[in-house]
Amino acid sequence: MDKFNILDHELVPGHRIMEEEEIEQVLETYSITKVDLPKIKKSDPISKKLEAKAGDVLCIIRKSQTAGESTVYRFVIG
Repeated sequence: MDKFNILDHELVPGHRIMEEEEIEQVLETYSITKVDLPKIKKSDPISKKLEAKAGDVLCIIRKSQTAGESTVYRFVIG
């Protein structure tokens, strides 16, 4: 039997690990550092599935009734 893929569930928004250049652009846009971003543990089921490491930044794209799409970022911690 195949294991359930959490990323395929209709209620889970799109997640991906960002490239360093993208991270720098976001940090510059908001004049912040990585540690200023909201956190997500590397033990979180999504982080595990993406094989995210501490120090990575995840980009999460959610559906929004008012904006169409909403993009948020999470800093992966140990």
